[in-house]
Amino acid sequence: MSNENISIHDFDFNLICEYFTNLERQGPGSPEVTLKAFSFIEPLTDTARIADIGCGTGGQTMTLAQHCPGQITGIDLFPLFIDLFNRNAAKHNLQDRVKGITGDMASLPFKEEELDLIWSEGSIYNIGFEKGLNEWRKLLKRGGYIAISEASWFTVERPAEIHDFWMDAYPEIDTVSHKVAQMEKAGYVPVATFILPENCWTDHFYAPQVTVQEMFLQQHAGNPTAEMLVREQRREKSLYDKYKEYYGYVFYIGKKI
Repeated sequence: MSNENISIHDFDFNLICEYFTNLERQGPGSPEVTLKAFSFIEPLTDTARIADIGCGTGGQTMTLAQHCPGQITGIDLFPLFIDLFNRNAAKHNLQDRVKGITGDMASLPFKEEELDLIWSEGSIYNIGFEKGLNEWRKLLKRGGYIAISEASWFTVERPAEIHDFWMDAYPEIDTVSHKVAQMEKAGYVPVATFILPENCWTDHFYAPQVTVQEMFLQQHAGNPTAEMLVREQRREKSLYDKYKEYYGYVFYIGKKI
């Protein structure tokens, strides 16, 4: 496999986990964006059940928990992320309402119609947008909400370099209108859709990686896999800087009918 076509999925997961545990967020986003998405959801009660699927270390979950009532369960495949998630909950004194568990988003430990809200920032791609919407719907109560951020095209056409990069990394990337149509088809009313601002990528995701990369390379001096991982993250940033008018993350908020 040439360097041109390597994606994050080709790396050792332990190495990826170690790299991303040093970041507050494992993907583009911001507290302001989390709260903006939450503002489109009808008020919840203290008995509300919320799941943050693909929660990572819980940067967005803690923001959510500080502004909404109810019990929040964070789920992620990686125990290292969940360990940090639960430590973050305790640090914010949220451990009574916020708990992280290790689990697979393709096999979630909830009963049908148990949840009032499903949250998932930048992680549904692991199961696929359409599949996730369809499979997770049965876990929501009628009138419950789903809020997802997802990589999306802003234009129908785009330069070959960035098109090929995303087709290799995530072939299910699509235009906003197609994503909304998939949400409708899956049985949700599309309540709101908005593009994450540029600072979600630059200030909240790429900028914090600069010092992390230096530290990571020192810790793994001479490790070609670690060096390649950093190189790939830097390449992703350069592609974003070059082509950001063509793609980004979009929040999709839907209500189960």
